[in-house]
Amino acid sequence: MAESKETKGLSELKLGGLPVHLAIAAILICGVTMFLGVQSSSMTGTLASCFALAVVLNEIGERIPIWNTYIGGGLLLVFFGVALLKYFNVLPADTVASVNSFINDDANFLEFFIVCLIVGSVLALDRDILLRSFAGYLPAILGGLVCAAILGIVTGLIFGVAPADSLIKYVLPIMGGGNGAGAVPLSNIYENVTGDAAANYYGFAIIILTIANIFAIIGSALLNTAGTIWPKLTGDKKTLLRKGSNIARDDKKVKVSTDDIFGAMFIGLACFCVGRLMNKVILPKIAGAEIHPYAYMILFVVLLAALGVIPDNLRAGAKKIQSFMSGYMGIIIMVGMGCDFDIAELFTALTPGNVLMALMIVIGAILGAGAVGYLVGFYPVDAALTAGLCMANRGGNGDLACLGAADRMDLIAYAQLSSRLGGGIVLVIASFVFSFML
Repeated sequence: MAESKETKGLSELKLGGLPVHLAIAAILICGVTMFLGVQSSSMTGTLASCFALAVVLNEIGERIPIWNTYIGGGLLLVFFGVALLKYFNVLPADTVASVNSFINDDANFLEFFIVCLIVGSVLALDRDILLRSFAGYLPAILGGLVCAAILGIVTGLIFGVAPADSLIKYVLPIMGGGNGAGAVPLSNIYENVTGDAAANYYGFAIIILTIANIFAIIGSALLNTAGTIWPKLTGDKKTLLRKGSNIARDDKKVKVSTDDIFGAMFIGLACFCVGRLMNKVILPKIAGAEIHPYAYMILFVVLLAALGVIPDNLRAGAKKIQSFMSGYMGIIIMVGMGCDFDIAELFTALTPGNVLMALMIVIGAILGAGAVGYLVGFYPVDAALTAGLCMANRGGNGDLACLGAADRMDLIAYAQLSSRLGGGIVLVIASFVFSFML
């Protein structure tokens, strides 16, 4: 008997990579196990919980009008949805603990995720385009930093905040590359210079940074919308350079085997180890500022790509890994980010002055990075996103949230340069600012 059109249509629907009826069954099984408190805290059990949460929230986010087009879609709803479920104690405490342990803490799957994205995004670029992009990236970062400082100081004057305080308490924490690489070392520098407790600086810095991070994520979604409305402002969402082309070798000229994928993963792990060696042993600090292992890793991967020592089949393998991670595992990472995000911090810091100061600094980062990026040959949307907003968010997690909201996960290497190298530049600047202004 012939299958009806209605039945056939239903069977073709996909949810979480499965036919919809199988997906619903899998979600119910994983969800019931999680909420009954009998789920394993192992990697397997944690991933089961993450999949159940991510698939449902992502699907909802992709279907909510306005949100799915202008705010950030499924990825962003996974992030905020999980954060709210945690805040209202809907998620079992054991689930939150196991997710944090797997993605952010002990196992640190987030680190592996970022390594895969960095290697794939860098090796997928043509050599000439790669070198030209990174050569113009530092001016774009500095453009965003300067413009953010100007708007921050001007806004501060409206609220009676002295220029020095605007720079020290607002601009530097927001543009410092996140929490671990920014607010924490900034507070240590503050303590060393002033003798005051680091916690006194950090307490406010993390609050203002949290507000700015939300604006950065929303701004990323709006930049994506701007690129859709005005296509000339952006490229293919994979490169920064205007008139550039991406050579992600998923085409017919390069066949990718499982050996190539394994080899590409091995290269990525070796590059990560180079970053660790540079950070821990060979050159931990430059001009008194600690350089993050990711920054060294990116530079090493860029060097390998520039020298042309990585065969095309391995570059294609790296791109395959990156595509899987950004396309499918990205929503799983967002579950971890939501579990790690304390949304209560945002609620307690929403004073008009703090909100407007943070907003104007984020806008300054967008305008400065976008304008200077355009002058050095970048697409303004992509430059504003990576060199601007990825400086103004909460570091690695913020980078992923911004790139996810902007649908530009392929730009992870540039985002990490902002958080790591850009953050290092801010620390060097802070060393002088604190010394002369406090």
